[in-house]
Amino acid sequence: MKLYYSQTSPFVRKVLVAAHELGLADRIEKLPASAHPVDRDRALVARNPLGQVPTLVTDDGDVLYDSRVICEYLSELADGEVVPSDGEARWRALVDQSLADGILDAAVITRYEMAARPEALRWSDWIAGQLDKVACGLAELERRAPDFGDRIDVGTIAYGCALGYLDVRFASLAWRDGHPNTAAWFEWFGGRDSMVETRPPAG
Repeated sequence: MKLYYSQTSPFVRKVLVAAHELGLADRIEKLPASAHPVDRDRALVARNPLGQVPTLVTDDGDVLYDSRVICEYLSELADGEVVPSDGEARWRALVDQSLADGILDAAVITRYEMAARPEALRWSDWIAGQLDKVACGLAELERRAPDFGDRIDVGTIAYGCALGYLDVRFASLAWRDGHPNTAAWFEWFGGRDSMVETRPPAG
């Protein structure tokens, strides 16, 4: 399998963490790609018209995107339960993934606004609105975290990658302040081999 990826993408990291947890990491060849919103990587666009990472090319030549679809594929390929197959556990994991991805969507587009858009064109109220989504998402995560236990599924993986992204790109938010349940859980989850092996570069 071939994965178009960026080291700093939290959505790529979600896929790679899932692959590690499922024992599939060694079967994935990583192909560097740029997912810049303006200067689009044409080699990536040729595979995925949206020009987004992660994009996975399977051994059969099928092209899969986005991270949610790829994680589902990997879980099925490995006959694993990173995406639970049915019942309450499935819906819980999928809803948790949606919340975590929503936090990430707001954080990533805020990062683009601050790093890619010319300063004179930035809209401070829009940035504040996106960061409010992050704050509200973290408040809900704090409520849910005491019930996570030792769950390893697409929901908890997505949360771990979201928190890791905030550490790298939004350290000034100091998300651990006021979120003790989340911080305690992430202290454990962030130390898993899958998270350590996929840790993005700082800065």
